[in-house]
Parts: sequence; structure tokens; C-alpha cells
Amino acid sequence: MINTVRNTVLSVLNKNNYGYLSPSDFNLFAKQAQLDIFESYFYQYNYQINKENARQSGSGIADLAKGIEESMDLFSVTRGLNLNTDVAGSYFMPSDTTTGSDYYFVNKVLAYKEIITVGTTTSFVALATRLLDSAQRFTTLGIVAGDIVAVETATMGVQYLTVVSVDSDIQITTTGSVLTAAAFSYTIIKAGTQQNEVEKVTHSKITMLNNSIYTAPSTTYPSYSSEESLLQVYPNIITSAGRVIAQYFRYPRDPNWTYSVVTGGEPIFNQSQPDYQDFEVPLDDENNLVMKILQYAGVSIREADVYQFANGEETKENQQEG
Repeated sequence: MINTVRNTVLSVLNKNNYGYLSPSDFNLFAKQAQLDIFESYFYQYNYQINKENARQSGSGIADLAKGIEESMDLFSVTRGLNLNTDVAGSYFMPSDTTTGSDYYFVNKVLAYKEIITVGTTTSFVALATRLLDSAQRFTTLGIVAGDIVAVETATMGVQYLTVVSVDSDIQITTTGSVLTAAAFSYTIIKAGTQQNEVEKVTHSKITMLNNSIYTAPSTTYPSYSSEESLLQVYPNIITSAGRVIAQYFRYPRDPNWTYSVVTGGEPIFNQSQPDYQDFEVPLDDENNLVMKILQYAGVSIREADVYQFANGEETKENQQEG
């Protein structure tokens, strides 16, 4: 879609010799345009829900909120959170370095109610599917095939594996092949273990809850608060790799129109480049992307006509959708 959008933008700009948009400028404007559209989903969804509550919106194919929700779900991610070993019950919020993507909005946090055991791998084998811990007693603990192993890796965040076989008290074989070094933190969870939703509370309220014998958070009804890049779970006995999971909406990846050669002064599109990235918004937002990029381009080349045209088209479309 990104090449079609760029060609359309250039066609509009070149029609009246308004100017040329370089690939680097296009990518900058494309990033901002996609972010604008992404953030608008949340406002549009809220608007449509309010219309439904006021009985001013339809159902079935006229259910506009459902279509917006499907667009939002393209950016929904569920990942285990990395443990912060400095503070009991503390986990790192989703980010590029921990879960692979920065969060825009954390929608839900879950925690496994019970775990079987935790530990740290002490060695590894070439197959990279065998978890070895000389301090464990896997057979004695009753671990069986099908149980879940949450492993916290250095580069891929929390990975959830499944026990294939229990080879001995100190070794189990799992699915996947991430166990490529020693000293991986892991948590073993019984298959089918209940996941409880962790309620978000304010910093002022969590103090009151923790000090009450009646409302103190428990493993059945846990709570959390967040500050900077950390998420603090209560009770703080919920503190092991992969035990806490977040479902969140990530930011869209930065679009990048890539090219390989320049022929006759014009770069030739090449999507096989390693840093190529298409737009992530749905195809039906192509027109919105074009109009928003034209607005930025109009400001850049100081052409009011381009900006006014794009802004007028966008306003017209918003009125039709409203």
C-alpha cells in the first residue's frame, strides 16, 4: 500500500508543479499520518459507543464500532512481562527491549494464580530444547507433559514453551529452541492454571488496600499500579518470570518506502530491502493517509492550496462517517 500512497501523493503534487517530495520527507510525513489515524481509532470508537448508547447507531453491517474495533485489534499484543529483580513483584512495562513493541495503552493485565516452581537454568545442550537445572526435582514436583514453561530470554522477552517430556529430576524437554545458554530464569506453570485479571489501582488507593485486612490484594484478586517503566503487582509474592501477562495496544511500526537505484533522477521502489515497512493501518484508510500526507507536504512546500485541498477532503469524509 505504501507505494500506491506515495504515487498518489506525488501525482497530486506534480499536477500543478507544486514540488517534489523526497523519499526521506515522505517517510517522515507517512509516519506522522499513520500515527494520527491510529490514535483517531480510540476517539472514533468512543464516539460510536456513545452513539450506540443513545440509540443513534445501527447493528449488523451498520455497526461502525465493530469495524473500528477490528482496526484497533490489528495492534493488539499479548506478551509476558519481564521481571524486575530489584523489587519484589515488579515487572517492566511493554517496550521494544522487553516485549518487542512499545505500548500505547495497556488494556488488561493477567496473572497466573499458582505456579509449580521457579528457577534458573544451570547449563544447556546443543538441541536448545532441554531445560537443565541441577538444583531442581522436576519428577518429584509432579511436572508432566503439557505443563507450561515461561522462560525469560535476553533478546526475545518472555517465551512460553510446553513440556514435551520430563527426562529426570534435573532435565525436561520443551517445545521451541530458545535455551541456547545457561542462567535463564524460568517459571513452570501447571497446564490449565487459572489466570486472574489484575486490577489497576491508583497510587493513593493501593496504600489503603494493602493496609486493610479485608481489601488487601491476593493471588485470586491481585492489583497493580504503574510508574515510569515499571508495573508493580500486589501481593508482591507474584514475582516470577512470565507469571504476569499484559494485553496492550502497541504503536504502529514506522512506515519506510525503500528504493534500490535512481533512474533518470527518480528512485525505483524496492520492497525487498531489509528495512522496508508497509503501512499497518487497514486498506480502507488509504485515502486518509494520502490526505494527511498532502497536508504535511503542503505545509513543507508552503503551498496553502495543497493543504486546503487535503484538509477539505478529510473534513468531508469525517462528516460522512459521523
